[in-house]
Amino acid sequence: MKLSDVKKSLSTASSVNFQLPDGSFVPEHFHVTEIGLVTKHFIDCGGTVRTEKMTSFQLWEANDFDHRLKPKKLLDIIALSEKILLLEDLEIEVEYQGDTIGKYGLDFNGKDFVLVSTQTNCLAKDKCGIPPEKLKVNLAGAATSCTPGGGCC
Repeated sequence: MKLSDVKKSLSTASSVNFQLPDGSFVPEHFHVTEIGLVTKHFIDCGGTVRTEKMTSFQLWEANDFDHRLKPKKLLDIIALSEKILLLEDLEIEVEYQGDTIGKYGLDFNGKDFVLVSTQTNCLAKDKCGIPPEKLKVNLAGAATSCTPGGGCC
């Protein structure tokens, strides 16, 4: 989800809620303590130099249980961040404290923002000797449902 998508979703939202991948919700008294521009300049295991840029939201909760972040307030924080940090329309990464700081992608289900689990990956599989994944086909099922002229063989 890009920053423009977040702003569009907030413009019609009545509340700001973040759902975790397990279906539970970030407690409703959370704060967005940071909005940042994150630039990662790195070299992958195949020797290719790469740069990634994203916008980061950091969610945090304290013991101020009556706190509620309203859509307009978050839009104001985003607008200030865009002005000061010169944010582009980048993908959003959300940081949230679990056992350690978790990094999530972001989606919107029409009502709530959804934190999406992210995974590491090798960006140079061809140079690391990792074979490409092959399509797995169940041939046993195909044999019983395939008829001459049916186009499946």
